[in-house]
Amino acid sequence: MSLVRVHNFSVSLDGFGTGEGQQLDAPFGHAGSRLMEWAFETRTFREMGLHGTTAGSRGVDEAFASQWAPGIGVEIMGRNKFGPIRGPWADEEWKGWWGDDPVFHTPVIVLTHHPRPPLEMAGGTTFHFVDADPVAALAQARALAGGLDVRIGGGVSTVRQFLEADLIDHLHIVVVPIILGRGERLWDGLEGLEERFAIEVTPSPSGVIHLILTRRASE
Repeated sequence: MSLVRVHNFSVSLDGFGTGEGQQLDAPFGHAGSRLMEWAFETRTFREMGLHGTTAGSRGVDEAFASQWAPGIGVEIMGRNKFGPIRGPWADEEWKGWWGDDPVFHTPVIVLTHHPRPPLEMAGGTTFHFVDADPVAALAQARALAGGLDVRIGGGVSTVRQFLEADLIDHLHIVVVPIILGRGERLWDGLEGLEERFAIEVTPSPSGVIHLILTRRASE
């Protein structure tokens, strides 16, 4: 069975994976780019065209960031990762934050209560807009993945829902040394999660801490 993985998912010290007030010019709300600055300095993100103002690359961060794509056959994301639009699709011209050639280069399932026809983009990315719970969405994703792994891309509520449903095998969380104070918190309702996962901790010179949670083998 293919694995279900989360990679490069950043949270603040107080557990928020995004800030408050997402809009077109602020995908992470009031958090701005602060949650992802560690990643923008890696070669992996620069090669995807996702970069900030720096050109350096720290080895620890690069080692983790580079695991995002290998072995992945499909991504599942929530609607708010695809864009800031709420409710019915008033503007189907919106094609996501990533331009005409999105970084995924695989099928992508977008979870929404307002399904619409698939959107085929350059580079092998096709967005499929479906109304499904985590179990049904994962079944659809595996049908598209060609035997490869499934990545849960976010946002916060999507990752949390898949954790609540006990469907994630590998979880890479990056703890960023900032306090957001408001937004959407990842860990709410997940008390005792550590009992399901073995946890490894790796600090980085950039100041972030990489957490790898791996599903414990069934007894």
